[in-house]
This record gives sequence, structure tokens and C-alpha cells, in this order.
Amino acid sequence: MQVISAADEQWIHPFTGLQPGQFRKLVRLVARRGGDQIADGRPGRQWALSLPDRVLLVAAYWRTNLTMRQIGPLFGISHSAAHRVIDTLGPLLALAPVRRRPIDQVTIVDGTLIPTRDHTLAARSKNYRYSTNLQVAIDANTRLVVALGDPQPGNRNDTIVYRTSGIDRKLAGRATMADGAYRGNPEVIIPYRKPADGTELPQWKQDYNQVHRRVRARVEHALARMKEYKILRDYRRAGKTLTATAAGIAHMYNIAITG
Repeated sequence: MQVISAADEQWIHPFTGLQPGQFRKLVRLVARRGGDQIADGRPGRQWALSLPDRVLLVAAYWRTNLTMRQIGPLFGISHSAAHRVIDTLGPLLALAPVRRRPIDQVTIVDGTLIPTRDHTLAARSKNYRYSTNLQVAIDANTRLVVALGDPQPGNRNDTIVYRTSGIDRKLAGRATMADGAYRGNPEVIIPYRKPADGTELPQWKQDYNQVHRRVRARVEHALARMKEYKILRDYRRAGKTLTATAAGIAHMYNIAITG
């Protein structure tokens, strides 16, 4: 028996973070990307759930981080069918790469640790858990996510992961702001550091750092909104799927804030 369905709009916002109109927009996009044509891998066997219900299942899984044995019965399907839905449809929700950006666009980049149980990708990090470092860049003006880096082991610091995750190439040619952890990347705008002799910074540098902190806080707010999808607080799936999951969550975050 199916308990949750996209046909009843009361389920949409709590399990996706989107308004019903935004959710329908997402479903139409997934359909254009081929979501309607995908069966579950067996010739002649069609999905038990409609496309809106499958999109809702994926979003609800990311939002709640329930296990497959918990999420499947809520939609009236087996846990193995739920697993196939998430594996097949999840990548179709991903944020599309930005092909053209304004020449004067300013981006803000920051990294966040994602507790990840797949130790082939994760490593012990400063939070004493096996984690991955996910780099996220937003537009400083619109606050939309414009780029994601490939997840890297959590024991690597931001200044290294900025280069190894590939996000530096995605942001090349645009002004990029970050915190002091990105020292060593000359193209990144970071705050002034205190002199090694312990003296105070000149007042104009202190004023600059204050403005820098105020603007840079926007990426921290975006990361907090993305982590409302609880799967980013304890990632139990294979590490290779984290890139697509994070891109899907970033896409829904962008839809949610654009109205």
C-alpha cells in the first residue's frame, strides 16, 4: 500500500523542500532528460510508480536519509525497487554545468565535510569521522550554486582540494572569494592575515576583512541549506554516487531559492 504520493500535494514540501509548482518544474526537467523512457532494467517491465512519484521518492530519500527498507514501503514498493529508482533517477536531477557566466560574476567557494561510510573515498578528518571534502561555489549576488568539486578525502585541506577537485578549472576566469584556508591559490581573494610579528592590521585592512566575512558568509548559509537534506550528514551509499547526489541537492536548492 502506497502511503506517500506526489498526487497529494501535502507531501511535496516536507519531503523535498520545494513548493508544488517548483516540484512540477523539476519533474518536467527530469522527463526531458529521459526519465519517462527509463524502465527498471528488465525488458518489458515498467516502473510501478509514476515519474512524479519516483522523483518524490528520490528527493524524500535525500531529505530524510531513511534506509531503503524504510523508504520503499512508504511508496508501496520493495526496498530493491527503491534502490533502482534512486540509482537510475538520481543522476537526472543533477545540476547542469554552467556554460555561460557573466564576465563580472563574483563567486564564493567553501568546503564542507560530508561524513561518508565508504572508506575507499573517505578519510579520517578533523571531526574524527571518515569524511569527504565537498567544494561548493555560489554566485555572490544570486546565491545560486554554480559549481561543485569532485569529493576528495576529508583529511585534505581546502587549499589542496580546491585544485584536486577540479573546481578551480570550473571557476577559472572569474573573481573568486574564500576564507584564509585557501592560502596558496593566488587567484582566490582571501582576507588579510595578521603580521607574523603580532602587530595589528591597519584599520583599512580590518575594514576590508569585515566586509569580506560578511559577503563570504553567504556560502556558509548555502551549505547549511543544502545540509537540510540529511543524506549529506551521514552518507551511507557508495562514494562514487556522492557527486551526483550533491549535484541533485544543489539543483533543488537553486530551484527553492529562485521561487
